[in-house]
Amino acid sequence: MSEDQAALAGFNGVARLFPLPNLVFFPQVVQGLHIFEPRYRQLMTDALAGDGMIALVLLEPGGEEEYEEKPSIMSVACLGRVSWHEKLSDGRYNLRLRGLSRLRVNEEVPTDRLYRVAHGEIVPDVVPADLHRLNELRRGLSDAVLPRFANDAPARQQLRELFEGDESLGHVCDVLAYALPLPLEMKQALLNEPHVDIRAEIMTQALKVSAARAERKFPPGFSAN
Repeated sequence: MSEDQAALAGFNGVARLFPLPNLVFFPQVVQGLHIFEPRYRQLMTDALAGDGMIALVLLEPGGEEEYEEKPSIMSVACLGRVSWHEKLSDGRYNLRLRGLSRLRVNEEVPTDRLYRVAHGEIVPDVVPADLHRLNELRRGLSDAVLPRFANDAPARQQLRELFEGDESLGHVCDVLAYALPLPLEMKQALLNEPHVDIRAEIMTQALKVSAARAERKFPPGFSAN
């Protein structure tokens, strides 16, 4: 059993919440964080002394204006495990958080801690049994993504290796949803969706629409050069 699997197996249904206004976190990816606020320093101390897990969750639109209070959050977060950290001399932390699973936030619970805590449940991927359909969805997503990058671009080769590798379609979708410059609301919709085939369809359609709009744009945008 890997460290990630062991962490999920030991999850007791109580998650430390780290709300953010501009980040949707996904399983299978790694996010660097710098912790400096007192409440999240306390969160880190407790996480490291406990199960090592933190749930990153997006604030609802407008929530950034109430960030110092308890603004509303989305109902689906991503549970992550601290895979590396360093504590600085002044109490701040640098860390890397590895996404483990979608987490449905059921209800927040009273706590004497400075940070927010909630009961939540793990949301596993729902994968169709039809392998032919999964392969078709993978090819369709590849066809929608790869043309966005030049043939000699390193990112295109990395993406090609992702599509041709052994990772599941759900894994591929989550990596792309995190990495591609999609609107926050689209990223959250993809995080909300446990069905792998529907995630792939949503992303493929969104990329096709984006490409079609770019082709219709006239006059073209200025060159970065």
